[in-house]
Amino acid sequence: MRNELTHEGDTFINFRNYTFQDVRSAAFRWVDVKRLRFTVEPADDTELLAALIGHEQFRDDYAGGGVLPDGLRHGPYWVEAVTPDAYGSIGREESDLVLREWANQFEDVPADLATDLRREVFDRLAAAERIYHLSELDGDAVHDWGGVHSDFHEFVLIDRSAGRLTLLVAADD
Repeated sequence: MRNELTHEGDTFINFRNYTFQDVRSAAFRWVDVKRLRFTVEPADDTELLAALIGHEQFRDDYAGGGVLPDGLRHGPYWVEAVTPDAYGSIGREESDLVLREWANQFEDVPADLATDLRREVFDRLAAAERIYHLSELDGDAVHDWGGVHSDFHEFVLIDRSAGRLTLLVAADD
């Protein structure tokens, strides 16, 4: 399977678009959800992760530049530093907990944001057959201005029965 992923669309949830009790609670947090489909059954999850890393949608610095097909950055990291081995399998409960604690770190999110997060994030986690979490990389893996993200949580959700891979990034900048 060589980059046989088809980008179906994405959703961007900016916490600034919701009304918090304390306006500072939104911070500069957001969630980006990229939905990709695969039709050829990959041999294993490592092959799917490699296809994702090779896909142009992976070349997003998540700092306002958007996807650059020939881009060298992925979030705070150099693309070349991210390999399938950088992802570890994680359970639904643990991934759910990481994201809920991150989202509610200053105060409980407003009801309308909670609804959007449930639909775009937590329902997808619940439906995923496998979930992978990108390990925190350091040293030479972090690009020249990679420190702009104070929190960077990346999950890859695999739903083989639906032929869908979801790249979910939740971060602060």
